[in-house]
Amino acid sequence: MPPPLQRIGVAGAGAWGTALANAAARAGREVVLWGRDDRAIAAMRATRENRPYLPGVALADGVEPTADAEALAACDAVLLVVPAQASRAAAAELCPHLAPGTPLVTCAKGIERGTSLFMTQVLAEACPQARPAILSGPSFAVDVAAGLPTAVTLAAREPGLAEALAAALGSSSFRLYHSDDVRGVEIGGAAKNVLAIAAGIVGGRALGASAAAALIARGFAELARFGRAFGARPETLAGLSGLGDLILTCSTAQSRNYALGLSLGREGGLHPAGKLAEGALTARVLVAMAQAQGVEMPIAAAVEAVLAGHWNVDQAIGSLLARPQKAEL
Repeated sequence: MPPPLQRIGVAGAGAWGTALANAAARAGREVVLWGRDDRAIAAMRATRENRPYLPGVALADGVEPTADAEALAACDAVLLVVPAQASRAAAAELCPHLAPGTPLVTCAKGIERGTSLFMTQVLAEACPQARPAILSGPSFAVDVAAGLPTAVTLAAREPGLAEALAAALGSSSFRLYHSDDVRGVEIGGAAKNVLAIAAGIVGGRALGASAAAALIARGFAELARFGRAFGARPETLAGLSGLGDLILTCSTAQSRNYALGLSLGREGGLHPAGKLAEGALTARVLVAMAQAQGVEMPIAAAVEAVLAGHWNVDQAIGSLLARPQKAEL
């Protein structure tokens, strides 16, 4: 049996990084929480709280905040918790500090712009000495940080790695299902963010619960078509990292992507300053990849057209409602 993954590094001290650090500590692991901002890290060490991102939520015992990237060198696995479009630079920066063969788990949900690469592909290029994996699923940082029951998926192509990581991070309140369908997990997380913007637009326009349900159902059909084109397994797309995450992010303004859509639907506005909506950065590349594969994604395409300024919200809604009658597929 391989040695247990006892010391876990978390690279990224925002809300989600802090939440995952707490989850790993509750699982009995020693946790190094790394961030670049010396003053913010010093404040976390003094107050045992990440007040800018998770006010009122205490850091779990066993979480050691640090601004020294070298501290990650002694970790048995590292979670990379940065936005999708920043993942390449962050992985390249940290790579020299990681021992060869260290599992590096991306926790971002997106597709890299410019390269059309999925997140584990980005890790493989930016840090070839690491063993890439991905964690994704229906989860809000505040819930995970507070120890509320949450279930997600952890995937890796390498036999046994996903299972070992899930065992290391899982606890009575944070349940991880392991998988070797990396592509399916990546696609679920990336596509659902774009579709959640559409769900927010429906909410912002007050189109009703029936329209919201139809949007989620037809959005999932798009996600599934895209996934099949890239070799994802149907059971993965219908699981936590696909349908589960889609339902969560299409249902509440606690989701940044839904909140962006809500703002667009209400007054054509943009997302509040400082709030990153990954779907806004993924929409163009997702739609371009779908078109290249001959995959129909009319909802995602309408979102991309609104974000690009080609259509207003009413034009986007009209285009979807005017589509020809067809069998449900």
